[in-house]
Amino acid sequence: MLECVPNFSEGEDAELIGQIVSAVKFAKVLNLHSDPDHNRSVVTMVGEEEAIVEGAFELTERAMQLLDVREHQGAHPFIGVMDVIPFIPLSGSTMKEAVDAAHSLGKMLWQELKLPVYYYGEAAKIPERKELSYVRKGGYEALKREIHEKHRRPDEGQGLHVTAGAAAVSARDFLIAFNVNLRTNDLDIARSIAKNIREKNGGLKGVRALGLELKSRGVTQVSINITDHKETSLKSVFDQVKRWSNEYNADIIGSELIGLIPQAATWDTIKKDLKLINFSEKSIIENNL
Repeated sequence: MLECVPNFSEGEDAELIGQIVSAVKFAKVLNLHSDPDHNRSVVTMVGEEEAIVEGAFELTERAMQLLDVREHQGAHPFIGVMDVIPFIPLSGSTMKEAVDAAHSLGKMLWQELKLPVYYYGEAAKIPERKELSYVRKGGYEALKREIHEKHRRPDEGQGLHVTAGAAAVSARDFLIAFNVNLRTNDLDIARSIAKNIREKNGGLKGVRALGLELKSRGVTQVSINITDHKETSLKSVFDQVKRWSNEYNADIIGSELIGLIPQAATWDTIKKDLKLINFSEKSIIENNL
C-alpha cells in the first residue's frame, strides 16, 4: 500500500472540488481538506502501487479538464492546477516503490496529458530539485517566464501546459501539514514567526514554514510542514509559534491539521495542547486503513 496526497488549485467551489475528487475510481480516498483562502484542496488516498498511480492520474486529468491555472488566485504557492503529487510508503511498502510510482505517474502525465512534470523529494533526478521550494521558487508566474532556461526545464516534457501549468511529483516520508492561525491581520508578524521557526533560518530541524494572509477571516496564518515528526514533534513546533506569537502580542486563535497524520505523531491531549479545531480519531491514518 502507498499513500498519495495530491494538492490541486481549487478550494472555494464545492461543486468543482466534488467533481474532481469523484474522478478517482482505482484508489481509496480517505480525506479531503479544502481551504478557500489558500484556494487549494488536499486529497489523501491509498492503494496498491498500480491503483494509486491510476487514481492520481484520474484526479489530475479531471482537474485539468475543469480548472485553468491562468485564472487561479490564492494565498498558497502553486505552479499548476495539480500542483504537487507526493507518494508515501505505508507499512509493508518501500521508498523505492514510492519512487517508482512517482516516475510512472510523471511519464503518464506527459505522454497522455502533455502535462510537464518536475520530480522532487526522493524521486528527484536533479539534486537541487530534492527541495520543493527550489522547484516552486517564484510560483507559476516566475516559472512561466523562466521555463525555457536550462535550470527550469521539466524532467518530463517541455514548456508549460497552456491551462494546467506544470506538476511536481515526488516520493517522500510522512509529512505533517499544520497551520496555526493568529489573531492579527499584520502579515509581517506571520512571516517573521515562520522565518524564526524554519530550519533554513536556524530554527527547528525539518520545519518549513510560510506566513500567509487569510483575507476572508481577517487573520494571518503560519503554514507549516514538518518533514520528520520523530525529530521535531508537533508540540515543539506549536510551542515555538506560541513563544513568538507572545513576543509579537498576536494571540493564537487555533490550529488545524491538513490531511491525516500517523498515530506515532499523536498523544492523548493533542487537541487541547495544540488548540486543534479539526482533530478526531479519523485524523489518524492508521484508523482509516
